[in-house]
Amino acid sequence: MISGFRWLCLSFALLLPLVVGAQPTTPPATAPPATAVPAPAASATPSGTATLVLGPAAFPINEYFTISFKLAGAPLERYSAFPDIEGFKKSGKSSTTTTRIINGQTTTELTISQRYAAFKEGEFVLNPFSLTINGQAVRSAGATLKVLAQQAASAPPPGGVAPGIGLLDQLFGKPKPQDFVEPRDNAFLAVAPDKTSVYVGEGVHVGLYFYLTPADQGLLNFYNFSSQLPGILRQLRQPTVWEEPFDEQEVLPEATVVGGKPYLRYRLYEAQYYPLTPRALQLPAVALQMVKYRVAKKPEPGLDNRMEGLKTFFSLPRTVAVKPLPPHPRRDEAVVGSYRLLESIDRTNFRTGQAFTYTLRIEGEGNLTAIQAPAPAPRPGLEIYGPEVQQETTRSGGRVGGRKTFRYRLIARQPGPVPLDSLFSILTFDPVAARYATLRPELRVVVKGAPRPLRTLSARTTDPYYESRLFTYDNTLRPLHTPDFVRRYANLLLVGLFLLAVVGWWRGQR
Repeated sequence: MISGFRWLCLSFALLLPLVVGAQPTTPPATAPPATAVPAPAASATPSGTATLVLGPAAFPINEYFTISFKLAGAPLERYSAFPDIEGFKKSGKSSTTTTRIINGQTTTELTISQRYAAFKEGEFVLNPFSLTINGQAVRSAGATLKVLAQQAASAPPPGGVAPGIGLLDQLFGKPKPQDFVEPRDNAFLAVAPDKTSVYVGEGVHVGLYFYLTPADQGLLNFYNFSSQLPGILRQLRQPTVWEEPFDEQEVLPEATVVGGKPYLRYRLYEAQYYPLTPRALQLPAVALQMVKYRVAKKPEPGLDNRMEGLKTFFSLPRTVAVKPLPPHPRRDEAVVGSYRLLESIDRTNFRTGQAFTYTLRIEGEGNLTAIQAPAPAPRPGLEIYGPEVQQETTRSGGRVGGRKTFRYRLIARQPGPVPLDSLFSILTFDPVAARYATLRPELRVVVKGAPRPLRTLSARTTDPYYESRLFTYDNTLRPLHTPDFVRRYANLLLVGLFLLAVVGWWRGQR
């Protein structure tokens, strides 16, 4: 009895490779045919013969769709990447080598298959693609893939079961699909203003951040972020603010602490908002889609053990109250921020009629664009030209500031002191101290020398012909269409002369 059982096992071991090798080399009837570029025979081409094979076009969601290529007649040297399919994730590759001996000749065929896992049920389009195998291009016309519900996996495929695979399934049982679970994450999206109440013209820093714990780094990833960001910024944009965006930089994680727990923060966008009216800033809730992976309950070696999905994170709406500036006679001219005044002059000795350069510089934190050049009142005996304006803005650590320079040229025609402190002044409002202050120059300029009145230019004619006629020429207004009338009469005269010439020639012929 035992020897009979041994003979049975030995027979089974010898027949099993023949059963597996008897699988059909063409795709099932339900699979779309793969159109390949005709390749020469293996004997004539050292790169071998390559063909493409697509898996069944209709399959349940718990099974893989496959794209395979077969190479016969040569060893595999190189091949290009398999295509990406919208709605699918690549889930590992497999390779099979089949050796056949027919009439004493040995042939070897290599099959490499790429597995694809569907995200959801429905119809998907596999666009035409090509693979380059050992230097030869093999093309496929694509197909329309139908992902069915999971219970459809028990239904037999149309046209019966392939004999080799069906026998293996009966012997060893069908492979069970992986079960995936979605772990809980601790990530969140936040729109964070640094202040809850500001004055009109006071800056408020607004940041768009994404937080996640270090343990969530393997579960989440950004999804098409460059296309989502413009839509988010349109929702955050305020119609009554002056916006100073920070320079774009690479989105990298930085360690921080939230609620006593360590987090990684990604700076997605930062800007400084300066309210122009007392209208409150309403920052709405915004949404950001992220890739979240589902992990397999029982990880298996050789598989990815992850499945991509999408999760949408929403921020909380925020409101920033805006207060009007305190009463002041020149409140509309006040510059809001924390500033100081620096000044310089290009010389130490001042003479009448000589120009000197006076530079006024404002430094600090605030909206430099809102600082207008001081407009000095006209003063007899003093000429003021300019200013030339230069602005340098710095953004760091959530703060916006810099310097703004005004450069004037002055010419004093009369000796004596030049009151720069009454000529140039800037009214500021410090939002931290909630008080007004006027920035005035402190330099003193005393001009020496004799008075030099401003010379007036006198016109002098150089052409005697026009000099004798300018004051006697008729200045009567003429119609605008006079040239048109002259052109019309001249054309009529030319036509009359032409007719007269024709009549004279005709009479002379007679």
